[in-house]
Amino acid sequence: MTDQQHDAQTRAVKPAMWNGWRRKCPNCGNGPLLSGYLSVRDTCPVCREELHHQRADDGPAYLTILIVGHLMAPLLLIVFEAWRPEPMVLFTIFAIGTVALSLYLLPRLKGAMIGLQWAKRMHGFANSA
Repeated sequence: MTDQQHDAQTRAVKPAMWNGWRRKCPNCGNGPLLSGYLSVRDTCPVCREELHHQRADDGPAYLTILIVGHLMAPLLLIVFEAWRPEPMVLFTIFAIGTVALSLYLLPRLKGAMIGLQWAKRMHGFANSA
């Protein structure tokens, strides 16, 4: 493969990941990437890019846990040390905050991972059976 052919096949990573974060098609940025909360569409309804072979598996869940844990743990300590709220109040506020942040981040991180996979041409293998 010549350098010119390789450059023609290169896809921009940042725009693809940004489109994925927005839950849009990594190719055109207009069509919806997900058909439900976390289900990837087979094809983009706008540009017809095939997306059925993109698989993020457990990556978005691990990233969500990593981000939420690193945000909430220090915040929990700061709130506890500064105001000493009742334990049930502290638990309730942080349980709701943790769940809400996790539900917000999970589909966006999945979209960003799919955008990265699409840009790098890292296609998963579809089951033939």
